[in-house]
Amino acid sequence: MNQNDEGQKNWQDYSLLIAEDEDSNFKYLQIVLRQTQIEIHRARNGQEVIQLLEDHPGIDLILMDIKMPEMDGLEATRKIRTFNNDIPIVALTAYAMSDDREISLEAGCNDYISKPVRKSRIFSVLSRYLEEEGTE
Repeated sequence: MNQNDEGQKNWQDYSLLIAEDEDSNFKYLQIVLRQTQIEIHRARNGQEVIQLLEDHPGIDLILMDIKMPEMDGLEATRKIRTFNNDIPIVALTAYAMSDDREISLEAGCNDYISKPVRKSRIFSVLSRYLEEEGTE
């Protein structure tokens, strides 16, 4: 991870999979992350997440919406963990239930962000995982 002269994140060497079925939520994340130059892939359901991860093994991190059609984010996370324990998966959920974080972590997610997603929170979480990956 690098920063340019203005202090903005430069993640041009990283690839992110955003699992989000709602267009408005995806577009928001895309706009927020555009300045970082990170490569973005999109899945609209859990089955697409698994397929994209298999097709693009270089993906560095997944932002996983929990509520998606066909296969939800928790089920997709459990399936991913059967063949990939290394990729960081960050749960995104609109539900503010007290046990959502625990349920997400038990399913295999590394972290949890509740919606509405704040730009500062996205940058904080992505920095943590991308910087850790870069130091290994």
